[in-house]
Amino acid sequence: MVIEITKNLARKFWPSQRDLTAADVATARDYIAAYWHKLQRFHPKDDESLLGLPNPYLVPAYEEGHEFDFNELYYWDSYFMVQGMYDIRHKELVVGILENLLSLHKRFKIIPNASRTYLTGRSQPPFLSTFIWEVYDTYDLDDKWLKDAMGVAEAEYKTVWMGTRKPNARQVYRGMSRYYDINLLHDLAEAESGWDMTPRFGHKCLNYVPVDLNALLYKYETDFARFYRHFNEIRTAAKWEVAAEYRKLTMNGLMWNNLKGLYYDYNYAKERRGTVSSLATFYPMWAGVVDERQAHQLVKALRRFENRGGLATTDVQQLSQLVPGSMPTQWAYPNGWAPLQYIVIKGLERYGYHDDARRIAMKWLKNNLNWFNEHGVFLEKYNVVTPDKPPVKGLYPSQTGFGWTNAIFERLCREYIDGKH
Repeated sequence: MVIEITKNLARKFWPSQRDLTAADVATARDYIAAYWHKLQRFHPKDDESLLGLPNPYLVPAYEEGHEFDFNELYYWDSYFMVQGMYDIRHKELVVGILENLLSLHKRFKIIPNASRTYLTGRSQPPFLSTFIWEVYDTYDLDDKWLKDAMGVAEAEYKTVWMGTRKPNARQVYRGMSRYYDINLLHDLAEAESGWDMTPRFGHKCLNYVPVDLNALLYKYETDFARFYRHFNEIRTAAKWEVAAEYRKLTMNGLMWNNLKGLYYDYNYAKERRGTVSSLATFYPMWAGVVDERQAHQLVKALRRFENRGGLATTDVQQLSQLVPGSMPTQWAYPNGWAPLQYIVIKGLERYGYHDDARRIAMKWLKNNLNWFNEHGVFLEKYNVVTPDKPPVKGLYPSQTGFGWTNAIFERLCREYIDGKH
């Protein structure tokens, strides 16, 4: 009897060798499709601390009666939530969400962490230029729209991410930028990273130029080069290509550990690399920073992070996580997060590692699906090491019905089940 129960659990929680089929995920996808209306909001006028936005948008999560309630739009959540919506049916909502972000920058000279007055002192990981190109390409928008949108992205890049003094003192070391908060507090700067909280920075986030942020800024620079070439402004495009090449060389000099085949955040205050191995190392692969040799090393390093239920955010549990009373670090082992799975999968696909990308995608889908089949919900994050156990909690209550998890699940289904990627 005990053996039979163990076998049943193994079948339930250990990923099987066969890939998922459309029938396996049909109920979960129906649930996701029906859930979006719960996350949709429209607040065209300022209301106390909630900022008015011109278009409907999505909030990260909603659960009836939950103590933690969202009504505001978030920057990087918005980018990942639309990944499951790039279709004609959702065109108006997707374009509207992006235009909300553009409107926030036009009004505040920053895209805030979220659309609250008290969150305008920091931003979130900058995906704006990527978001713009994806919307432009998907919906075949006109060049006038593109010029306006990319003009905002260029202003954001120069003012916010390359600023050198308050309220945007982010460019701090050899042209590299850091996460920041106007209050000059390390933990609030860490909140700008989106990884709140993580062992990556040792609670000294302001002292680091992070690998993920600078990979995102490299992506901006190559996106600007593409933009100016699109309009045949070759000299300006070439300047952006030079900027991108400089950032690539500097990142490789400061952050690349050839022995381990990984990138590490750089502590510019101490002029040495950090020691925490995290999935941030794959952002340069997603952004196109790495060469073929580095890509090969990064793929070899996947085994550090890969577990039964997908990729862990860091490769091991840090000793600081085990100290009683220490600050919870939910962006760490054993937790896995949908945006990071997506970044890694897209990085692997970019460099031709399709089998590895598919394997990671299937592990993540099965982890999500097993939990949904058992509990009837999707989670904000998952335990990828022991998938039948809940994830490690963070500073705020755990969320269900979570937007970016739903979106990445749908996107991976479209690519690896419907499309047979």
